[in-house]
Amino acid sequence: MEIRAFVASDSEEVVLLWQQAGLLRPWNDPYKDIARKLDVQPELFLLAIDPEDGEICGTVMAGYDGHRGWLNYMAVSPNKQGQGIGRILVDSAKQKLMAIGCCKINLQVRSDNLQAQEFYRSFGFVDDACVSMGLRLIED
Repeated sequence: MEIRAFVASDSEEVVLLWQQAGLLRPWNDPYKDIARKLDVQPELFLLAIDPEDGEICGTVMAGYDGHRGWLNYMAVSPNKQGQGIGRILVDSAKQKLMAIGCCKINLQVRSDNLQAQEFYRSFGFVDDACVSMGLRLIED
């Protein structure tokens, strides 16, 4: 499995993968999210490339704010789930975050996404018993 940083020409294939994986929501424009990520730590937007067909089969957007790391847009193609691709992506993001001084990673999982919660628990992630709150500053 090749892990590499996202490049702009990957946009269409990545958005299609996110759609197939059920990550897209009407209130988030994935193209704007990609553009925003390319402005901030683009080297932490990682893709998994299938060595057999060269297709993008997984993504993770990592970030570090100087206090905590974050994982977003973690996705694996539905037809390739269960093959360890997600584990490789999360491990790659963890290594990159640790290399820049990150000591804790946070992420958000929708409360009804039990499969994702179990996936992250397998890494040792635990429920921080906090409420996630948001304030939209820009409407997409």
